[in-house]
Amino acid sequence: ASIASMNMELLLQDDVFADFFNTFLNLPVFGQTPLYISGTGWWYLWPELPSHLDPSPAALLAWLEKHRLPHFCKSSLCLHLVLCQKLLGFIRSGEAAELLNWQSADQWLLERCISGSHGMQHFRAFVRGSAGEELIDFWLITERLLGLDESDGHQRDLFLSLVHRLRATHLREGSSVVTLCTTITGSLPKARHIQSISTRRDILSKMQEQALYAIQSYWLPKFFVHCKKGMKEEESCQPLLQEYQERLSGACRQEPPAFSEPLPMMHIKRSQGVSMPYCSQKAKAEIWALVKEGRESQELRMATFQVKPEKQPGPAGSTEELCLDKDALGSIPQKSEHPANTAFGGRGGVSFPGRPQSSAEQDLENLCKEKILSDLLPSASLARLPSLKKPVKTLDFLPWALCAESCAGRPFRDFLQRQNRPMETHLLDLWHDLEEFLPVVLDSNRENSFFLRHLMGEKICKTYLEEDNIEKLPLETGTLVSLWNHLICGEFSPWIFRAQKEICKVLCSLYEEFLADDDRTFLQFMAPGMDVPMPEVPGRAAGTEHFPLSQRMNQSLELSQALQGTRSLEGVSSKLWQLLAARDLQKGGSIQAEMELLL
Repeated sequence: ASIASMNMELLLQDDVFADFFNTFLNLPVFGQTPLYISGTGWWYLWPELPSHLDPSPAALLAWLEKHRLPHFCKSSLCLHLVLCQKLLGFIRSGEAAELLNWQSADQWLLERCISGSHGMQHFRAFVRGSAGEELIDFWLITERLLGLDESDGHQRDLFLSLVHRLRATHLREGSSVVTLCTTITGSLPKARHIQSISTRRDILSKMQEQALYAIQSYWLPKFFVHCKKGMKEEESCQPLLQEYQERLSGACRQEPPAFSEPLPMMHIKRSQGVSMPYCSQKAKAEIWALVKEGRESQELRMATFQVKPEKQPGPAGSTEELCLDKDALGSIPQKSEHPANTAFGGRGGVSFPGRPQSSAEQDLENLCKEKILSDLLPSASLARLPSLKKPVKTLDFLPWALCAESCAGRPFRDFLQRQNRPMETHLLDLWHDLEEFLPVVLDSNRENSFFLRHLMGEKICKTYLEEDNIEKLPLETGTLVSLWNHLICGEFSPWIFRAQKEICKVLCSLYEEFLADDDRTFLQFMAPGMDVPMPEVPGRAAGTEHFPLSQRMNQSLELSQALQGTRSLEGVSSKLWQLLAARDLQKGGSIQAEMELLL
């Protein structure tokens, strides 16, 4: 709430806010996806405005404040920003210096390690699988819950959903949160039945404070020791360590804040020779073609060696078994003629011995392969990009956009509600609930995975798939029945992918309307009177000069999903140390560091 009420120009003076906000702005659900470089004050727009226009930074800030900031404040990235700011506040405090015997150089290095969206990803990767992970999850959920007004009918469903999630996970007997907060939770079972909102909120607020103090005073120092050890082994981090040693010895003079350089004046990068009409739908199709072709290029290169993707533990065990339900699709052969087929069934598909495949089974198989490939394959290199000629339709990149929508404060959902589209809004909610269910059911290593997947499966069934609700959904009856049969037991089913594909077909034209509406509002601020055309033909892939832009959006999505929990967090790897060395919050921060490593 405090962030939402602040002036945009004032917010952007904080480099940490600018880093998280840049990650948010580049999520590919939106039409316009700008990037801000705080060290120079330059804004880079995409799509670019026609070159004859001279856009105003003040108009851009006004547009961001009205049409982007409210959605950011509802996103998981904003929650992580608030947590990051609280951790930084502790690091800079005299209490931390006294309690942990930190010198100013220690505080400086730890700030470098944890600042920004990548810094928080690194911290979360460090505590993964520990009590620290549970404490952070509890803090984030409680922060969102305490910011809701349960007396408001529009917020009550989300409030109750978060309460049920807390009860099924972090408030269960024996959890790290309950163990830590024993003195507060002594009366917790009674508190569940207390009608007083203030009493329940007061209990949760005190528990949240205690969890935060444990994160600050125990897990932050452990993370600091981990960082110093890891940086010593990474060559690219040596300049950072050298500066740290100089600060420790007092050789590096630190200027007081009063003498810091003034903030640069904001400018918007003018486009060079762009005369085509402004249209984000067509631009997005071009960028998606690069993302998609990059993945397919990587898949083609897999044919030259044996691929062993990271195993995700789940109900059955292997990657193949996770993505193909045996009861629905039949058995999978253990050996294949082609080495790449071992992991993904190859480009020719998986054969099912003993019986022919129906078209529905083949469709499910292809959907599963596409889903697993998109989650596991790394970005293709710029040098190996194939020729890009296939036309791209909105339906091709809609799943990509919807994945980003869940990380972006649900702007498409707000648009559907404004258009008075209750059925389509209900469908979109189902798509997102299925997407959120997938990582929980496919990763049994998650804290409270068993309880959470049963809770989420039952919630989906009761909300969307009971007899009264099924009639409202324009999906195939067989799809809905198959979903019920698996989700009511908390089980994975490939029918999830079929249902999501059917939902995308219904929502496709409305998403195009959403992009056109986003274009209109942007141009009303930046170029009043300029028309917003709809593309007459499907977009084609942009040139390879736009490959970094496609990867910037994709990296923004992957980072946001990792923090939100819809993508499994990777363990601490050499890449995280390289990102730490490359990351400069005043030069593009987390997203720019990713691009420097990639290129």
